[in-house]
Amino acid sequence: MNLAIEGYYATLDSGRLDDAVALLAEDVQFAMILPTGVNLGHGRAAMLEYLRGRPKVNRKHRLLRAAAADGVEFAHGAVIENDVTTTGYFVGAMHIDADGLIDRYQVSFSAEFALIPIDFRVEGAVG
Repeated sequence: MNLAIEGYYATLDSGRLDDAVALLAEDVQFAMILPTGVNLGHGRAAMLEYLRGRPKVNRKHRLLRAAAADGVEFAHGAVIENDVTTTGYFVGAMHIDADGLIDRYQVSFSAEFALIPIDFRVEGAVG
């Protein structure tokens, strides 16, 4: 099963920010719960502004689990920088509208807590 959440993170990680944002509904609403605070936003332009404002690093979202039920998709994974350093773990959820676009997105990020209790900081621990 190909999930929108998997496609979104893969496109984002490829560096194609405009293409990633094109997967969102024009009036997308989002909430990002980060160690620095909560970022609430509305609209593709606001999401693109946020994404372009992040530090320029080689960042990848390694999805460890993904699931879908009744128009909502979920993922849990590790954020990896420079292909080896795990900076933290995320849980994301997206609501998919009737057109197949992401119209609501919520993600939480923790530098310390992984939902799946495995030490991802050990090189090679995640396949």
